[in-house]
Order: sequence, then structure tokens, then C-alpha cells
Amino acid sequence: MSMFPELPVANPTNVTAEHRRLQEANDGTASWKNWGPYLSDRQWGTVREDYSPDGNAWDYFPFDHANKRAYRWGEDGIAGVSDAGQRLCMSLALWNGKDPILKERLYGVPNEGGNHGEDVKELYYHLDATPTHSYLKYLYKYPQAEFPYRWLATESKRRSRTEPEFELLDTGLFNENKYFDVYVEYAKASPTDLLMRINVINRGPDTAELNVIPQVWYRNTWSWTEDALRPAISADGQKIRLLHFDWDEYVCHFDGTPNLLFTDNDTNQPKLYRVNKAGYFKDGINEAVVQGNAAAVNPERTGTKAAGHYQFTLPPGGFASVRVRLRHTTEDNLDSPFADFDDVMSDRAREADEFFAVVQDGMADDDAKLIHRQAIAGLIWTKQYFEYDVWQWLHGDSGSPPPPRERMRNTCETNRGRNVDWEHLKNADIVSMPDKWEYPWYASWDLAFHTIPLATVDAAFAKEQLLMFLRESYMHPNGQLPAYEWNFGDANPPVHAWASWRVFQIDREQRGDKGDIPFLERIFHKLTINFTWWVNRKDANGRNVFQGGFLGLDNIGVFDRSRPLPMGGYIIQADATGWMAMYSLNLMRIALELALHDNVYEDMAIKFFEHFLGIARAMTDMAGKGIGLWDEQDLFYYDELTLPDGTIQPLRVRSMVGLIPLFAVEVLEPELLARVPKFASRMRWILENRPDLSTLVSRWFEGGRGERRLLSLLRGHRMKKLLRRVLDEGEFLSDFGIRSLSKAHKGRPFTFEVSGEVLKVDYQPAESTIPAFGGNSNWRGPIWFPMNYLIVESLHKFHHYYGEDFKVECPTGSGNFMSILDVAKEISSRLTRIFLKDQDGRRPVNGWYETHQSDPHFRDHVPFYEYFHGDTGMGLGASHQTGWTALVAKLLLPSESVFTDLCGSAARAVIRCQA
Repeated sequence: MSMFPELPVANPTNVTAEHRRLQEANDGTASWKNWGPYLSDRQWGTVREDYSPDGNAWDYFPFDHANKRAYRWGEDGIAGVSDAGQRLCMSLALWNGKDPILKERLYGVPNEGGNHGEDVKELYYHLDATPTHSYLKYLYKYPQAEFPYRWLATESKRRSRTEPEFELLDTGLFNENKYFDVYVEYAKASPTDLLMRINVINRGPDTAELNVIPQVWYRNTWSWTEDALRPAISADGQKIRLLHFDWDEYVCHFDGTPNLLFTDNDTNQPKLYRVNKAGYFKDGINEAVVQGNAAAVNPERTGTKAAGHYQFTLPPGGFASVRVRLRHTTEDNLDSPFADFDDVMSDRAREADEFFAVVQDGMADDDAKLIHRQAIAGLIWTKQYFEYDVWQWLHGDSGSPPPPRERMRNTCETNRGRNVDWEHLKNADIVSMPDKWEYPWYASWDLAFHTIPLATVDAAFAKEQLLMFLRESYMHPNGQLPAYEWNFGDANPPVHAWASWRVFQIDREQRGDKGDIPFLERIFHKLTINFTWWVNRKDANGRNVFQGGFLGLDNIGVFDRSRPLPMGGYIIQADATGWMAMYSLNLMRIALELALHDNVYEDMAIKFFEHFLGIARAMTDMAGKGIGLWDEQDLFYYDELTLPDGTIQPLRVRSMVGLIPLFAVEVLEPELLARVPKFASRMRWILENRPDLSTLVSRWFEGGRGERRLLSLLRGHRMKKLLRRVLDEGEFLSDFGIRSLSKAHKGRPFTFEVSGEVLKVDYQPAESTIPAFGGNSNWRGPIWFPMNYLIVESLHKFHHYYGEDFKVECPTGSGNFMSILDVAKEISSRLTRIFLKDQDGRRPVNGWYETHQSDPHFRDHVPFYEYFHGDTGMGLGASHQTGWTALVAKLLLPSESVFTDLCGSAARAVIRCQA
């Protein structure tokens, strides 16, 4: 009898209304995802909108232009939604009677304007969301005093890198609660019937005025091509009609009798460029409301942008509500849009509760549930429509002046223009973004991590995202995956195969069957092309040791690893080589899974198994010189610097780089090996005939608990030595997870002299104090969720093999010995501690801000930052990078089920294949 009983089929009574909508969306019977939170938080200052000769995207399209200049490639707004092709958009605008402009997009400082890089200077929260966007909830906090645009800009630029960022709360504008809470909710009555409700509360002690201006508009697709057709928006009584020439017709209803305003989503050329041109422009509604200029809006009540203007005077604690309904003209009851409005909104909110009750089954702690739900909400809210046709962008549009020729060869990195080698890239998709303000563009390795928590609520979308990056319109013909729009040719860590395998496992566990084999097969073939690119491009001498550049770790090294070294030579990177060992094992494991259904894949499994062995050997003995990346003196993995004269020396920086070899681990179940005889035979042959290879890898040839086989770069002894440093609170182990750089460097920085200049790496637990590598991310001490998650997952795998008898001291020097599983749980607990309330009701993520810690209108709205202070857990960097930080949602699940899909499902799947 197997120790892995068959999983029961999902209980039909646990299927909620949202689960049914999700099924309809994924099987194509109803387009529930056609409308979603797809507007960017920032379209200005992006590479896509940059047509400058020097590639300075921030200067070419600054914030000051955003309200009066049409975007070429997308739209932005506050709490905004659009259709999946971003033809039609809807979002919120506000005016407190004091600001110089409408508050219709989020403000922040550009990269050079902040003392730690670009930074959004607003207070907003993603409170709730369902996977089909049937219910969405967002909170924006709007000061009643004039918004301090100039003060935020000048003070942010004045501050040094040793000072914290200047945030909106630091201005004092929220003292005495002199602000409005503006809640925006969306609910769907059908896939083409969208309800928007805006609830406003005056939190202050005084009566205050507020203008609430919900807006609808068409993305400008007509200004770039000669003789292009325009869609049309026109008034029909107290509703407006929206007609697109090659799409659908909608009607927008505004509750009550607001003043309806109409203009066009066109650039205000007279104001920006002093061109004598008549018309109604993008900032027309702003001019009408803020400046009282009625001539700025179209008296004929037509255009391509429209709004309903509501005015409220709210006493202290006063409340106001605005209702808007956007519906396809084929919907029923178009003449009574608000009869069932409140019922639909209430039903969708209740159904969201029912959905999360199933997702969070077994979670007992209410605070953990709150954090989990807001993490998932943030992940869903940061979906974005991303359009970028590189060829069109480089060569220009027929209806616009040709771009300057300099941009084809001018960037700060090379003499070739930005992305000129990526003319094949043509994106127009919904993409999971890291942070829709600070990073409103995808990053390939970020997205891979996003798919893990996404898969727990919408595995189909997670799979779509992974497949999308391997399509011909994304992947380079040479096999490289695009990194990000600032330089698609950079190399991100190769984690796509890992994410694909993990999403397959999570999905299989939910389905209770053999898993989505067509998905796995389809993605495997494309991944092998990408693997070949890595081998051909990043292994300089063909010796199975790899370079790769900064690989997402920005300033972690003493040199900029993406540039030529100042003294010549090159770096053999422990992280790049560790990633490639992991990549080999990921592809081997996928091939073995496919071999259960088609034995042809056994050959591919053998290929990647042997490639893994080659990497393992090279890490121990590079080029036959007896030099490896493991340092026996320090018991740690280091990068190796190879100088022009052939001299090799370790770069003794104890950083996350040296922990990445931990990630290359795979456990093979006996049930699996019995089904792949050719692979098992080859493994035995190597055991018997190539002891030089077999001894390099941790005990994979020995029977472990349950007769499992372990493939790993780390033998048990070496793993214990590495974990001794990882679990040392004076080095990597923080109260809030694993630091990216050892705290030992706090008093003993690593130094390296080049041409009389001393370069150093020291422990910096907060923001970076140096401008190197952009200066807006710091890997010299803070805690980063994706790497911590991989450490936790790898430890689960090691425990699955070694069992309870394999103990390590945790923390180092404490005298307390734990199994590896308990160590993984301890690290997970420390990571979730960043967000959970402590015994005093305080959340470490909120740092020193007392308002965030104790104010009842703030303390339970949780931000998900990019990274976290290595000693205090305070959130740092991008403040809404729920993308990969949403991995906390996976860790917050009940401990017995967090990694069940990782280690527990493999043998069950083999049994299902046999059935």
C-alpha cells in the first residue's frame, strides 16, 4: 500500500460563485476577465513613451506633461480599469479645491529626483480582488490641504543617500486626520456590465469640500497613423454612449445629476508646444473643474473623453457616495441602471468572502487571513495592459515626426541603441507587473515568482503568463527571454523552468489528477531553447561555469558585473553557475514527468542530468586547476575573479550569491524511477563507472528515507557548514528572514583596489548609500522575499530526503538543534513576522511611522514592499511591489499544506499515471 493515498476530487460544495466564474473564463464560455484593473499607475517616464535622442525617459515625458499629452502605448489612472485591449478606460479623478491640477494619476519623483531613486509619494492600498475581477476594492487617501508636489520634489532631491526617503506622511498633511478616505469598488453583473462605486469619508475635524470626478475615455490610437478613425463618446440625456469603430458599443450611466463634461484625449499642443491649433484636449476636464474654464470642454457634449462632475461639502465624519455603471448596449434594463446596483455590489463582495473562505481553509489566525487576502489583492490589482512594438517604436509612426537617428545607437551601456536588437518584440497583453508605479514594465524573473501565489487562486492565468514569455513575440530568436524594457538584452536569473514546474505541481494538487501535461510539454520545448542560449552565451570558455552579469542582484558585488572589469578579465559567478545547476535539474525533472507519458523524454532527462553533473564537477575543479567556487577556508561559495594573466582569486564577499547553489536540489521518488528505466539505468552506469562524477554530488546514489534519491550540489557535510553561516544571527539570519549580505561585513567590509581606487562592499541593511547600479535597490543587507522563498523551498526538499534525524543548530551558537524542516518553518515564521502584528499590535513593515502602526484607519492596510530592512523588517524600496513579495501569501497558508504540492504530490502523480 502506498504511503501517498490518492487525493479526493474537489468537493462540489466548496465550489463558490467565483470559482464558477473562473472556470467559465478559463474554458472560454464567458469573458469574465475581459475587464480588469489593467490601467498602469504610471505611463509617463517609461521607455515605451520615450522618443528622445539620449534615452532619458524621465525627462522626455515628465509628470508635468502627463495630464495634457496623449500617451502612445498605454494609459494610466487612479484605481483604473480597462478592457483587455485597453480601448476603453475608466478611473477616478478628485479635486479638493486647493490643488493646482486634478488628482487623476499618482505622483512621484523620477529616478534622479529621489535620494534613493524613483519613488511614488502617495497613500493608496489594494484591499480586495477576485481572480475574475468580479469584485475589486481600492483605497486612496487624499489630503484636504493642497497636495505638496513642489515640496516633495525639492526635499527628495535635497536629501542625501544616507537619509531616509521623504514621504507624504512626513509633510504633516495627515495630522489631525485632515484627509479624505476614498474607497473605490468595482463589481460585475456580467462580463460586460461593470459597476463602480466611490465612497468618500471626511476623516478630519472640519467641514471640507471635495469634487469627485469618475472618468471614461478611449486610449488614443488615432494620432499616430494618418487618416485613422476615432471612436466617439456622446451625451444621451444623463448617460453617455461610447462607440468604437471596430469594437463594441457601451453606455455609461452616472447616478444623480452630475455635470457631464466632454473633451478629447489629444495632446494640448498649444500649451506644450505653442502650436496654434484649435480643439478640445486631454486636460480639458482639468481646465473646466480647476480653472473654471468652461471653454475647455466641448459644448456639443461629444469627444473621446468624458466625466461626471460631483461636488460635495462634507462635515467632520461625513460620507458621500457616487455610483457609475458601464454596460454593453446588449445588456438588459438599460433604462434602470441603479435598480439592482446595491444588490449586485453586495452579492459580489459576499462572493469574494466565500471564495477566500475556501482558499484560506485551515488558516486560523484572522490577521494572517487579512495579510494573505491583501497580498492576493495586490497581485491582482497589479495586472497591467502592456503594449510595446519595438520595431514601430524605433522607426516611428506614419502620423508622427520620425524619431531622432541618435536613439538607434545611443545608450549609456553600448554604442547600440536601446533595444535595437529586439525588433521582433511586439507585446500587447495583460501582464503581471512588479509594481505599477515604480516598475510599470515587466521583469522576466519577477514574473516567474508572481506565478507561484497566482497559481494558488488562478492557475490558468499563471500558466498563461509563463507561456507568454516564451512566445515568438517575446523570446528572442536566439532563445533569450526579454529582461525589461530599459534593456531587454540584460540577463535575469533563469527561474522560468522552476516556476513552470512549481505552477504545474500546484495546479496538479488542486485538480487532483495527472496535471496539465500539454502545458508542461509545450513549455518544456521552448525552455530547452532558452537553456541553450545560456550555455552558448554565458559560459565563456565552455567549461560549465557561468557568467551572466548582475543577474537581478544590482549592487551585490564589488564590481558592476554587467560591465567589463576595469582591470580586464572576467568573473566566474557562483550565482550564475548555481542558477544553471538548478535550471538543469528543473528541466530534468520536467522531462522525467513527461517521460511518464512518452518515454521519448527519457533521453532529454538524461541530457539535463548529465549537464547538471558537468556543472557540479566544474564548480569543484575549474579547468582542471583544482580551484572551485567552494572555499574550504571560509566554508562558503564565492565568485572567482579570473585576471588577464590567468590568475584566479576568490572575491570573498559573503552574500546571497554564495547561497544560490542551495537551490540546485531535486529529490527523485522510487515510484518515479521505476517508471523511467532508461534514465535509472544511466544513473546506475554513472555510479558504477564514473566515480569522479558521482562523488561530486550529494549522496544521490544512496538510499534515503523511503528509498528516495537526492541530487544536489551540496553534500550533507557541506550543507551543514553553509547553513551554519546562514543561521548565524551575526551573519545572515535576521529576526525577519535571511539577509542578502552577511552582517559580518558591517565592521569588516570587503575591499578591492583597482588603479589606486579602493572599492568596498559593506553591510547596509536599509537603502543603498551609493549611487551604483541605479541606486534604487539594495542587495547589501536587506531581506528579499524571492530568495528567501527559494531557500525555504530548498530546505523542504532536503528534509524530504534526510528526514527528522538530520539536525542542524538554529540559531548558530544557540545549542538548539532542529530538523531541516523546522529550520524552514523558522525562516518562514520570521518572514511572515514582517507583516503580522506583534504582541504590541505593531507591524515591523510599517517601521517608525506611528500613524501606520496605531491609527485605526491605517494599521490594517498592509503595504508589500520590494525589500525589507535587514535588522528591523521595515519596508523599503518600491512600496507596492506585491508582485514577488506576494510570496508571503503562500507562506501564510497552514503549515501542513504550504509545500504539500512541492514534496507530497510527485509520488501521488506517478500513481495516478499508473491508474
